[in-house]
Amino acid sequence: MTDLYKDPNAGVTERVSDLLGRMTLEEKVAQLGAIWLTQLVNDESFDEDAIAEKLVDGIGQVTRIGASTGLLANESAELGNAIQRVLVERTRLGIPMVIHEEGVGGFLSRGATTFPQGLGLAATWNIDLVGEVADVIRQQMLAVGARHNLAPVLDIARDPRWGRVEETYGESPELTGRMGVAYVKGMQTDDLTNGVVCTGKHFLGYALSQGGRNQAPVQLGPRELREVYAEPFAAAIRDAGLASMMNSYSSIDGEPVAASRAMLTDLLRGELGFTGTVVADYFAVMQLHLNHKTAAGPEESARQALAAGLDIELPALDCYQHLPTEVRESRFDEALIDESCARVLEQKIRLGLFENPYVDADAAIAIFDTPDQRTLARQAAAEGVIVLKNDGVLPLDPAVGSIAVIGPHADDPRLLQGDYHYPAHLEIIYMGGGAAEALDEFMGGDGTGGGDGTGTDQLPQAGGAFKAGPYYTPHVTPLAGLRAALPSATITHEPGCADAGEDASAIPAAVAAAEAADVAVVFVGARSGLVPSATVGEARDATDLDLPGVQRELVAAVSATDTPTVVVVVSGRVHTLTDENDSADALVWSILPGEEGGNAIADVLTGAVNPAGRLPVTLPRHVGQIPIHHDQRQRGDRSEFYGAYVDRDVSGLYPFGHGLSYTTYDYAGLEVTAGSTTEPTTIQADITNSGGADGDEVVQLYVTDDVASVARPITELVGFARVSIPAGETRRVTFTVDPSRLAFHGLDMRHTTEPGTFTFRVGRSAADPDMLEQQVTLDGERTGYERRDIVATTTHISGN
Repeated sequence: MTDLYKDPNAGVTERVSDLLGRMTLEEKVAQLGAIWLTQLVNDESFDEDAIAEKLVDGIGQVTRIGASTGLLANESAELGNAIQRVLVERTRLGIPMVIHEEGVGGFLSRGATTFPQGLGLAATWNIDLVGEVADVIRQQMLAVGARHNLAPVLDIARDPRWGRVEETYGESPELTGRMGVAYVKGMQTDDLTNGVVCTGKHFLGYALSQGGRNQAPVQLGPRELREVYAEPFAAAIRDAGLASMMNSYSSIDGEPVAASRAMLTDLLRGELGFTGTVVADYFAVMQLHLNHKTAAGPEESARQALAAGLDIELPALDCYQHLPTEVRESRFDEALIDESCARVLEQKIRLGLFENPYVDADAAIAIFDTPDQRTLARQAAAEGVIVLKNDGVLPLDPAVGSIAVIGPHADDPRLLQGDYHYPAHLEIIYMGGGAAEALDEFMGGDGTGGGDGTGTDQLPQAGGAFKAGPYYTPHVTPLAGLRAALPSATITHEPGCADAGEDASAIPAAVAAAEAADVAVVFVGARSGLVPSATVGEARDATDLDLPGVQRELVAAVSATDTPTVVVVVSGRVHTLTDENDSADALVWSILPGEEGGNAIADVLTGAVNPAGRLPVTLPRHVGQIPIHHDQRQRGDRSEFYGAYVDRDVSGLYPFGHGLSYTTYDYAGLEVTAGSTTEPTTIQADITNSGGADGDEVVQLYVTDDVASVARPITELVGFARVSIPAGETRRVTFTVDPSRLAFHGLDMRHTTEPGTFTFRVGRSAADPDMLEQQVTLDGERTGYERRDIVATTTHISGN
């Protein structure tokens, strides 16, 4: 007779209850943690008996096979199957494990398609495209047996000093929420038996750290926390069924999120309606005693975290392993272990792992980096290219005779990658030495890399078949892309300088190349990663947002020639580009575009693709303006006397939503039909492509609550649509804004929509001087809306 928990025809709740009732305390706790792959397998050896002995109580998850090794897809799948077989066939209850991996800009594994980094995807403003990208990542993870993806990053990023801005979807809760929902839907699907669990991270306020420093404390009021920083997570929960959440490393008002029941249970589960599993960011539980100093040791850290609602300790059972002793000595309630274990078991059942624990390893390799996937990568990279300035030099004349391609980012595939791309992320493993020391310091150690009890001594060690690279999929650099796009042109290449450092000796050669060419294209930016040589990325925070090294000097020298100069920034950092903007004839930003980046950039520079990338962040003029974003609350703008700087303009260099095209669009026919505090408002406008080229326009809807009981945003993005419009044609765009979307937390902290006047604006950016606008009055009573019941703005396009 089949045990009830193994019966696929039984209800999920009944199966969980049956299995939980059979488990020992040690078996329950084992489900609340993970184990590093290299604690199981080392140097090509696979000792099934040793693994069975080590995992006698089972395990919840195995940590990152793809992101710890240089294994090909079929080899990774075979290894995952072998470990799974031990758990299913050689443990008492046969509970399968989950392999978790990373997937911000593509599956972080050898041979997987490398899409643009998260901020680069956000620059497309194309939610359907993000869903397609997520679907590819899902297929590749499924092929190797990985069923839990530690993505997307839903942090609202308003401090570009923070190195992880590149992983986010930018500064807007609306844009981030819509992108996050699309990603989660593409990854999890409507049925988790065919999907991969998504983890929203990092809950909550992580990007608002003090001084822009990774993991630093956060000071954040309850209204801003809910309305801005929680909103993308809330959207992913209510609109896409987000199945997993990861805590922020930081403390908020002195309370570490990893130990905060107010955050992880009351807000997350109570207010936002989350029902999935909460996983720890790596080493976050041990940081309670090592860094935050709210616990005396690992035992107390375990008690604090699990009591707060943090279900699964990652990347390993460093602290939760002490929970059985804590229960037996009456310092912890086993009922809390049962709650978290039940959630873990339910998720495994919904994934279908009890019925289908293995994958077809032989078929896995065919799912990786196919021609169709590379086509999608090229499309995603091209759609995210932002033309910030163009004095007429772009698109490049197809008959151009000679081009000087200059700069350190012109011909280095590594510089197309973000910190969570493979193999850039794996430098922390295969570089050794300084990388190990950097991670040790990152974890609060002494920077010796020798292991200080933080768990970093358990990190994967490269060796044998597991050596992690560097293995690149075929990457097309900008130099190669331009040569392919303009085969008749004479193209010379001079790096001019390195991506960092003070050596300017090669700048004269770059200037000479520019002087001899018809056009100069200068590729500059920052190196993303986690190692000391990186200038942006996780734990790579900065106080100076200028281009690193002597790249500014390179741009200035080339721009000073009589040769028309295009500056292309290939970077995940939000740089201050005032000088480059003033001196160059055209300024372009491609945000860590991945393997097809060179082709995508060439597509835009040559006009094969009409640019429609838009800024997902506000570009500052100077680091002293930070934070600067489009939806500052009232009085965040400048008045004639109060609120201005004495030394520079308050406004950014380019506003949120900005981006140029090679055609022109006319906006007209605005009609706003007012609803009420209980009925939706519709906003319609006609967008005409009045230029000579087909293109996409990103139509943006902003709103101002003109008078409210608390200070509201000056202007706030509440809807957008990327619309394809052939030359000479018109599209009518209709936005439907539910009144719940206009709700906010009033003086009593109730989430309500107030009656009154609202001004709706439709335009090309948050600061479009030609924006259409209309003020309307919404009648009705002050109406409350639960956070979990907010209705997203919908869009309809007509005139096709």
